[in-house]
Amino acid sequence: MPRIVAIEIVRVDLPPKVARSDAIQSFVTQETPIVRITADDGSQGIGYSYTIGTGGSSVVSLLADHLGPRLLGRDVDEIESIWKDLFFHTHATAVGAITALALAAIDTALWDLRGRRLGLPLWRLAGGAQPRVPVYSTEGGWLQLDADTLARESVQARQQGFRGVKIKVGKPHVSEDVARLRAVREAVGSDFEIMTDANQCFDVAEAIRRARHFEALDIAWFEEPLPAEDLGGHVRLAASTSLPIAVGESIYSLQHFREYLQRQACSIVQADVARIGGITPWLKVAHLAESFNVAVCPHFLMELHVSLTAASPAAKWVEYIPQLDSLTHSRIRIEDGMALAPDAPGNGIDWDWAAIEAQAVSQTTLRR
Repeated sequence: MPRIVAIEIVRVDLPPKVARSDAIQSFVTQETPIVRITADDGSQGIGYSYTIGTGGSSVVSLLADHLGPRLLGRDVDEIESIWKDLFFHTHATAVGAITALALAAIDTALWDLRGRRLGLPLWRLAGGAQPRVPVYSTEGGWLQLDADTLARESVQARQQGFRGVKIKVGKPHVSEDVARLRAVREAVGSDFEIMTDANQCFDVAEAIRRARHFEALDIAWFEEPLPAEDLGGHVRLAASTSLPIAVGESIYSLQHFREYLQRQACSIVQADVARIGGITPWLKVAHLAESFNVAVCPHFLMELHVSLTAASPAAKWVEYIPQLDSLTHSRIRIEDGMALAPDAPGNGIDWDWAAIEAQAVSQTTLRR
């Protein structure tokens, strides 16, 4: 019965690999809270979450001041109990991003610790559904890029073995979005997937209008067309179009996903392991989606999601956006357009702790 004796909380700020702009924001920096948990038998696990430029210090403060101290002395195998206890300890600030991101850093560390202790990779520990999952790239589809650049980089992605690309939409007029998407479709051909992402920028009427124009281009899905809190709008949109509607990166609880699925407001679930609060609730969302026969195609964090999609039979895609290269020795492996689940024990991320400490902008250690 190993018990937690130390918690290290580090924040590292990572610049994006390429310029990333969408319809509502720019990705300025990835503030990365990292948690390393040590048990009294010497076993360790490392977890993390992220922001896209704001709130990282708040996540770290929540971890250091409120959640971390409650972990000391806990049994490392009581992952469900720990998650629930910490969630209700912060119930006045949940459901929401700051609390979810803090919970995720702890929960992913506990799963990593469990996998390392048992000698099992996460994808097997959490289900073992499929050893490889199709992968698409988002690194060439940002909104600031012109049509020719989008087409050229999409062709390059196909040549590199990816099975699809994501293109940001949300230009001032629908004709601009259509011209960009058409350039990509003509460049990559009909047998290559194009995902679109509006980052919640439209109202219902405009989303319905754009979906009507996108249908002719055979789009794989229309992601975050509306604000995530507009459940009714998503119901109307989904009923009006043949395009699959994808939601999830801005949804922070299992119950909210349940409402979307019950009301047929989406047909792709994009649960984000950090924003849902960790591996524990992510797996519940994936099984919930499976019960509705809805695909799971998670958002960002490919280093974790490659294992989680391999664990879930409902998972259909991994999103390729590299971000942890300067902090890890490991890299995601891709063969023939498929992301391969890592076989190393734990979460499959070989962290470079010396690099983490060298790049840290804050660091706190709690001990029993």
